[in-house]
Amino acid sequence: MSKENNTNVQAAELEHESLSDSVRALSPTRLVVKRFFRSRLSMVGLIIIVFLFLFSYVGPLFVPYRETQVFPIPTEVKVSTSETFVGADGEKYQYYDVSTGVDNYRAAPSKDHWLGTDTNGMDVFVRLMYGGRISLTLSFLVVFLETILGVIFGGMSGYFGGKIDMLIMRIVDILNCIPTLPVLIVLSSVLSALPVSVMPVSHRIYYLMGFLTLIGWAGTARMVRGQILSLREQEYMVAAEATGISAKAKIFRHLIPNVMPQLIVQMTLGLGGIILYEATLSYLGLGVQIPRAAWGTMISLADPSKGQSILQYYPNLWIPPGILIVLAVLAFNFVGDGLRDAIDPKMKR
Repeated sequence: MSKENNTNVQAAELEHESLSDSVRALSPTRLVVKRFFRSRLSMVGLIIIVFLFLFSYVGPLFVPYRETQVFPIPTEVKVSTSETFVGADGEKYQYYDVSTGVDNYRAAPSKDHWLGTDTNGMDVFVRLMYGGRISLTLSFLVVFLETILGVIFGGMSGYFGGKIDMLIMRIVDILNCIPTLPVLIVLSSVLSALPVSVMPVSHRIYYLMGFLTLIGWAGTARMVRGQILSLREQEYMVAAEATGISAKAKIFRHLIPNVMPQLIVQMTLGLGGIILYEATLSYLGLGVQIPRAAWGTMISLADPSKGQSILQYYPNLWIPPGILIVLAVLAFNFVGDGLRDAIDPKMKR
C-alpha cells in the first residue's frame, strides 16, 4: 500500500507541475493589452487612426500634386455678346464678341482628380491629405502639452496640499469658468488686427492652439490631484518616505506612474475634442486660411452665407472632409473607451 501511495503522490505532483507549466501568468500590462484587443470597437478605432495617419503623412508621397497647386480649366466662350450697328457705308453690321479664357472653377471628379477641384482650382483629394496633417499634428501637440502641465501642477497640488493645493485649485476653478470658444474668437480678432509682419495669417492657428493649451490643462490637473490624494497614503509611499528620497522623486517616480493609465485614457478622449476645436476655428475663418489646407477650411466652402450652390451641387467639396472629421473623433473616442474598460480592474470581459 505504501508503494501505491507513493506512486499516486508522484503522479499527482507530475500532474500539478505539468498544469503549472501550461498556465502562464500574465502581467498587468499584458492583461490590459489583452482586454483592449478583445474589444471590437477599440480595434475599429485603432484601424481608423492608423489609416488616417497613413493617409495624411504617407499619402502625399505617392501623389504628383502639391497642396497649393492650381489646375486651370480651359473654357471657351463661343458667343458672349453681340451688337448690331450701321457702318460708315450705310450698311448694317452685327458684332460678335467671341473669347477664349481660363477659368479656375470647380472641376468634376475624374481619373486625374479623384474628388475634383475646388473653387480655387486645387485638387480636393490632395488637400484632404495635407489637411489631416494640420488637424492631427495640432491635436496631438495640444493634448501632449496639456498633459505635461496638468501632471506638474496636479502632482504638486495633490502631494504638498495646504496653501499650494488651495492656490493651484483656485487657478483651476478660474480656468474652468472661461468660455473657451468665445475667448478664442475674440483672441483671433485681436491677432488678425496685428500687422502681417508681426502676426502672419498662417501662424494664427498655432497661437490659438497655444492659448487653448494654457487653459486646457485644468481638467488634467484636477484628475491627477485626486488620484495622488488617494495614492500618497498607500503603504508603498510610506516605505518610500522612510528611505528618505526627495519629494520630486516620490511624485514623478512613484505617484505619477500609477496615474498614467488614467492619463492615457484622458489624452485619447481629449484628442477628438481638439480636432473639433481646430475644425470649428478653421470653419469660422479664424484658423488655417487658404491656400493652406485644413478640414475645417474645406468645409467652410459650403457656408450658406456664401451661397447655396456649393452646398447643393458640389458635395464632393465638403462631404469628404466632414467624413474624415467624424471618423477621427469617433476613432479616438473608441480607443479611449477601450482603454478605460481595459484598465478598469472591475471589468470581467
